[in-house]
Amino acid sequence: MTTTIEAIHAEIDELSGQRADLWHALPGRRDPSVAQQLKDIDARLEGLWHQHRAERARIRFGEREEIVRRARAEERLERAA
Repeated sequence: MTTTIEAIHAEIDELSGQRADLWHALPGRRDPSVAQQLKDIDARLEGLWHQHRAERARIRFGEREEIVRRARAEERLERAA
C-alpha cells in the first residue's frame, strides 16, 4: 500500500504538534512517562520522514524493481560492448 505525500505530511504535522504539547507540558523535573512518549513520537517521526523520502524517490525515479531491472540491462550492455 502506497501512502501519499499529503497523508505522510498530515501525520508528521499531527505528531509534531503532539510533541510540542508534550515539551510544553514537561514539569521542571523529568517525567519518565512523558519522556517515553516523546521518544516514541520521535521514532515515529523518523520513520515517517524516511517513508516521505522513499515516496518522493519513487515518484521521481519510478518503482525500485524497474530501476534495478534497467540498471542490470545497462550493465549487461556495457559488458557486451
